[in-house]
Amino acid sequence: MWAGHEPVMADEVVRFLGDRGTVIDMTLGAGGHAETLLEAGVQRLIGIDRDPDAVEIATSRLSRFGDRFTAVRTRFSQLPAVNRVDGVLWDLGVSSMQLDRTERGFSYRKDGPLDMRMEAEGESAMDIVNTAPEEELARILFEFGEERRSRRVAAAIVRARTRSPITTTGELARVVAGALGARRGGPHPARRTFQALRIAVNRELEDLALSLPRAAEALAPGGRIVAISYHSLEDRIVKRFVNERDDLEQLTKKPLRPSKREQERNPRSRAAKLRAAEKRADAA
Repeated sequence: MWAGHEPVMADEVVRFLGDRGTVIDMTLGAGGHAETLLEAGVQRLIGIDRDPDAVEIATSRLSRFGDRFTAVRTRFSQLPAVNRVDGVLWDLGVSSMQLDRTERGFSYRKDGPLDMRMEAEGESAMDIVNTAPEEELARILFEFGEERRSRRVAAAIVRARTRSPITTTGELARVVAGALGARRGGPHPARRTFQALRIAVNRELEDLALSLPRAAEALAPGGRIVAISYHSLEDRIVKRFVNERDDLEQLTKKPLRPSKREQERNPRSRAAKLRAAEKRADAA
């Protein structure tokens, strides 16, 4: 079990999905939401995650539920062939389990290899940082990190890598902080850069956009989708998708936010926004 993991907005997730028959957890992680839903009475839960460590941890954690739980290692954009499910959940972004493991390279607060891959395949953050043209770096930082000073950061990265390759999270964080400066008490200046690189490495927004229609097609009439996002890029994709689907009815006119008590107890929840929708009863 991953002791440091606390599922975000678990009460709200149970409110929308706790009485369902079959639910797909598209972002299984350490299994926190899955465990909560199974305890709440969900009859069957399929957990999807591309991270082999997450699948291993969640499978061990949820073994007590027997055949009510099934884990599948894949991208959530590659949803297995299922239909007539009663609920689908996304808890987007990076998990505490990944942030806390320095060897995964997700955190700007801990020095580790500059990796950021959810799975040990494909291009890493180190590859992008050290080989991408300056204009491409600036585009990634602006589009995926909403970094307004993306050109300044990209130029600083290129200057630094001409001296020696940037190979660790600490090195990159120092380069960005040197380019942008730091405000006492404010967020770390590298926060947006790290978000942008993580999204680019793992194609997160592309995967989300592909997975939403597949999940909607798999829903039975009356089935629900619930998505928890942590920045405006994710939330915008979910909002637009729900608004454009004639077969979905919004259950949250505005996104729900975690309670003040939860935000104090679990700082990771502070940026969370939850949207929910239900497939119309007359949908095919």
